[in-house]
Amino acid sequence: MSFSNFLSMFKPGAGVPNVTHDEMRAASARGEAAIVDVREPGEFASGRIPGSVNLPLSRFDANKLPRDKPVIFVCATGARSGTAARHVMSAGRQDVKHYAPGMMGWRRFGEKIV
Repeated sequence: MSFSNFLSMFKPGAGVPNVTHDEMRAASARGEAAIVDVREPGEFASGRIPGSVNLPLSRFDANKLPRDKPVIFVCATGARSGTAARHVMSAGRQDVKHYAPGMMGWRRFGEKIV
């Protein structure tokens, strides 16, 4: 294993499947996944992906996650959401994905924010 591969294991979203932008757009439009935004409430209030719910990482409780749908985590830049997704996966839940571009990417793609 190279040193850069070794270091990549410590990135917040390492080992978590990523969702593409198109998949994220479809999940938001169709409600086919629970979009969980782990930013702080003030950040969430300043603009969020339609249909997303707020479970801030600072007081994250995996027991509050919806159980009836797969979960996609999002934050501002992908770091906090990657951390939350890894935490949930390490606890045994496998229907978890990560939107690595975060809200910055969502905005960059020109998507709707509510």
